[in-house]
Amino acid sequence: MKNTLILFTFIFLFSFTTQGQGLLTEKNNFTHQDTLRGTITPEREWWDLTYYHLDVKIAPETKSISGKNTIQYKVLKPYAEMQIDLQEPLKITKVVQNGEELNVRKDGNAHFITLTEAQKKGSIQFIDVYYEGQPKEAVRAPWDGGFTWSEDKNGIPFIATSCQGLGASVWWPNKDHMYDEVDSMLISVNVPKNLTNVSNGKLRSTEKHSDNTVTSNWFVSNPINNYGVNVNIGDYVHFSEVYEGEKGPLDMDYYVLRDNLVRAKNHFKDAPRMIEAFEHWFGPYPFYEDGFKLVEVPYLGMEHQSSVTYGNQYKKGYLGNDITGSGWGLKFDFIIIHESGHEWFANNITYKDMADMWIHESFTNYSESLFVDFFYGKEASSEYVIGSRKNIRNDSPIIGSYNVNKEGSGDMYAKGGNMLHTLRQLIEDDEKWRQILRGLNKTFYHQTVTTKQIEDYLSEHSGIDLTAFFNQYLRDIRIPTLEYIIENNELKYRWINIVSNFDMPIQVTFDDKKQWIYPNAEWKLTPIEGDTIEVDPNFYIEIKKL
Repeated sequence: MKNTLILFTFIFLFSFTTQGQGLLTEKNNFTHQDTLRGTITPEREWWDLTYYHLDVKIAPETKSISGKNTIQYKVLKPYAEMQIDLQEPLKITKVVQNGEELNVRKDGNAHFITLTEAQKKGSIQFIDVYYEGQPKEAVRAPWDGGFTWSEDKNGIPFIATSCQGLGASVWWPNKDHMYDEVDSMLISVNVPKNLTNVSNGKLRSTEKHSDNTVTSNWFVSNPINNYGVNVNIGDYVHFSEVYEGEKGPLDMDYYVLRDNLVRAKNHFKDAPRMIEAFEHWFGPYPFYEDGFKLVEVPYLGMEHQSSVTYGNQYKKGYLGNDITGSGWGLKFDFIIIHESGHEWFANNITYKDMADMWIHESFTNYSESLFVDFFYGKEASSEYVIGSRKNIRNDSPIIGSYNVNKEGSGDMYAKGGNMLHTLRQLIEDDEKWRQILRGLNKTFYHQTVTTKQIEDYLSEHSGIDLTAFFNQYLRDIRIPTLEYIIENNELKYRWINIVSNFDMPIQVTFDDKKQWIYPNAEWKLTPIEGDTIEVDPNFYIEIKKL
């Protein structure tokens, strides 16, 4: 049993640090369905999503769900067909607009609805999509996505959803593309009366029914991405606190299994510490109106907006392990810090296309070291991020394929974090760097973005042309290598394994002092006394002495 647990933990660690929380395997042969899912199709682009009311009944005994999603939208231009996504084996049973049942043409997981009423530009319309079935069951959440149907140790149902990558349409019908976030949302979930459902936003009301069920109504007042929507069902107990944050009182609510209440009250002290550190680095928590929740689930965890899910077994580190080997990773609960960091990078600033998933994961990986920096100092932070390099594979580029719902390499975690740590060195002004991070969250507040927007912002506000820098680290698998030789009191050096125009300066120590050198693809010479140099390890590069 012990060996099995060790192997299981290793598989978890390997998967998280190399694959990300989306698609599990490399996929380069894209299909028609990939294009329908990953493209802003003509049937999507003509309407702007404004509001959802997801009203769903969940039956644990049959592992089935049923209900409807009311979709409110604004017409951007006249069109007669709408694409709504719902993944098999779930089925759309009918679609209704203004009392009229509409024709639905199914193409795999995409459903094309023929609208009979004129769609006038600027008008606000509603459509009701009814559906039912047994949704895909997650085999190993959160990586493969779907419903997790399990029980707690008392035999009471313990259920949760997770669907990044695979998509929210794995369990509810929606406009399943990241570019268009709904402005607000009501989530109504009906479950047996002995269970509690926790979803995103604030609990608006609870309704008891004569059939021994109860419906909870959760309202999300901020824009939310599709995969951030979740249901979590179990024998929950609740405790809370109020954090005095940058924008005033922030409600912080915690939902845990009944038997875990005592240890959760102690262990979840990392949550307000997280808010303190990240408000310092990134600016105000982006969803004060919806509060912050930490919700226990039967899988590892996920960044569901204002409803961050937690399954790290009340251990420090990642399931009790420090994935950096630095020692600092055991000072905090990895899942609380990492998944909550996504509130700023994933939920506030959200990628338009999954190819740009690094915007979520690189910044959030780096947020772990900034948490360490805030509480334990800059040297500790550097040791943490440098320690994470052992998890980098350099097997494929960080940026994925566009318009097919395909993420890039799992290196978007550790390599992406080290790329940002390197950029911090180039800026050479920690307060300026902090203001850049805060500025990102202010400038792109509640927006979906592209890589270019983030690159351009960082170049403009750092005062450095970072074109080649990002081409090197995001789009190439080679690590820039400083090749050098010391002879006749001269340091001769250049970059190799680089993209065109890569000329990143680095800090080195020689002649008993730290100084900058400015290598490029051509050999350069600098006078030096002695026969050794020390390269600042905070730069993610390789070194080759000839």
